[in-house]
Amino acid sequence: MDRQKLMNLSLTAMVAAICAVGAVIKIPSFVSTAALDSAPAFLSVVFLSPVLAGIAGSIGHIISALTSGFQLGPLHIIIAVEMFIVVWVFGMMHKRGLHFWKWPVALLLNGVVSPLPFYFIISPAFYWGSLASIFMATVINLVIVAVVMPILAKVFVRKAGRAH
Repeated sequence: MDRQKLMNLSLTAMVAAICAVGAVIKIPSFVSTAALDSAPAFLSVVFLSPVLAGIAGSIGHIISALTSGFQLGPLHIIIAVEMFIVVWVFGMMHKRGLHFWKWPVALLLNGVVSPLPFYFIISPAFYWGSLASIFMATVINLVIVAVVMPILAKVFVRKAGRAH
């Protein structure tokens, strides 16, 4: 394995571990397992590819579900796939320079669209009941990312020897 692949794999594992730390910080709610597990994955788009950041986000969700007792059972696999997609889209938009639009898209995808399958799988009442806490957790995660991302981006630009 070459050095770059090993470094990317190590960084992905470290981001997933930080997601695990965020997974134990829960957002109080009645029907969902919302936590601060996605902020590290969103932040990792600064230094990881969108695919690796998405994988870290998926692992973060699974750990968050584990710390909550897997309330939705195997349905958490659907949520993990959705988390991968949301972080991947956010990462692609970040890499393409869509710095304004990545925020509302991530908020809409993670806070409103991601719980939508459960409207049909479980019930409309479950969707509407969980929507507020999932939306609030998404807002909190994205605010954390918005505050930390410019600092992290400067560190990685300086470390790479490039100047903006």
